[in-house]
Amino acid sequence: MHDRDVDPAHSALSTGERIRYWRERRGMSREVLAGLVGKKPRWLKAVERGEIGDPKLPALLDIADALRVRDVSELVGDPRAPRNMFRGPGHPRLGEVRDAINAVAVPVSGPPPSLDHLRARVDAAWRARHAAPDHRTVLGGLLPELIRDARHAAKIYEGSERRRALALLAGAYHLTQFFVAYQPSADLLWRVVERSLMTAEESEDPCAFAGAVWLAVQAHRDAGDFDAAESTNREALEALKPRVDDAGPELRALWGALHHEAAYTAARVGQDAVAWRWWEEADRVAQSLPADFYEPLTSFSRVVMGAHAVTVAVESRKRGEATRQAEAHASARIPSQPRRGRHLIEVARAWQLGGEKRSALGTLQDAYVAAPETIRYNGYAKQIVLELAREPGTLRRDARDLADRIGVLV
Repeated sequence: MHDRDVDPAHSALSTGERIRYWRERRGMSREVLAGLVGKKPRWLKAVERGEIGDPKLPALLDIADALRVRDVSELVGDPRAPRNMFRGPGHPRLGEVRDAINAVAVPVSGPPPSLDHLRARVDAAWRARHAAPDHRTVLGGLLPELIRDARHAAKIYEGSERRRALALLAGAYHLTQFFVAYQPSADLLWRVVERSLMTAEESEDPCAFAGAVWLAVQAHRDAGDFDAAESTNREALEALKPRVDDAGPELRALWGALHHEAAYTAARVGQDAVAWRWWEEADRVAQSLPADFYEPLTSFSRVVMGAHAVTVAVESRKRGEATRQAEAHASARIPSQPRRGRHLIEVARAWQLGGEKRSALGTLQDAYVAAPETIRYNGYAKQIVLELAREPGTLRRDARDLADRIGVLV
């Protein structure tokens, strides 16, 4: 079977053939995919050839996650299969944010907003995001007007003031990507990614540019385009390198965050040693920052490096290392509600990988307390809850209770 010969939507294809199609399209070997889902390559070979029965739903969700296939029906060819497992439902404010992004004409009547005031609003939006358990609801209320005003400023101001306005508009787009991510609106996400990059480049602000690339790398990786994620990351590091030696903490933090993204991508494609080398480089940057420094876009800081270590270990599918990192960093004092919620989900993935099911569920319950909207929109968390809801006894009962709260049907 070759990509050019196959229509993955064809009803005659088996589940195994569809899995093989997506694996080859992602440029992934059987050994890598099998390792990512905790199986043996010979098992995956038998699945792809139809020599054994189709994988059960938990295994299918693992495979869909590893291949970054957002709809399980694309693997099984059945539209009744669970949908949107990795995206979550659309937020009630999604339509308003979409309208602000899609608006063609920007109102230009009246004076543009003061750039100092616009800067204060962008900074306040970041603070509000980090402080709020339901950060999408907070951002959904702020973004439409902030986007319109930032576009107005970028249209009216000239010269250096225009470049400053463009950097602030890029900041508004960065916030928007956090709102849109993992919602059923891939077209809007990519529109925001592209506008963020173009606006940041035009602003000539290295921090705006680094932040836009950091978000673009995540979007490429989430779409399963690991080559684009890696090349985009490396190109940005090369472009920023001449500026870093004399940079302040904000740009150095963004530089470190891009090193971690390279680690994350390497771990996702099974390059464990490469991933840890990138992580070590990121950690060196983190240790050069002031002890209490916390970059608002990427959360890059000394305190977040333990959380990043958990993620690299989990993505590398190393059970012992994942549980070791989880034990060491589960209680990391991350000063951001949504980022702490995300970290706890990664810790839960480590416990689940190590077979510690009760610990995995307890950690997800803590994640729900820290940031309910983070867990509601996180596919990894939903997958774990779905698996635990099939366990016997009190584990099943407690998992089903959490499933009800985060909107997972069991």
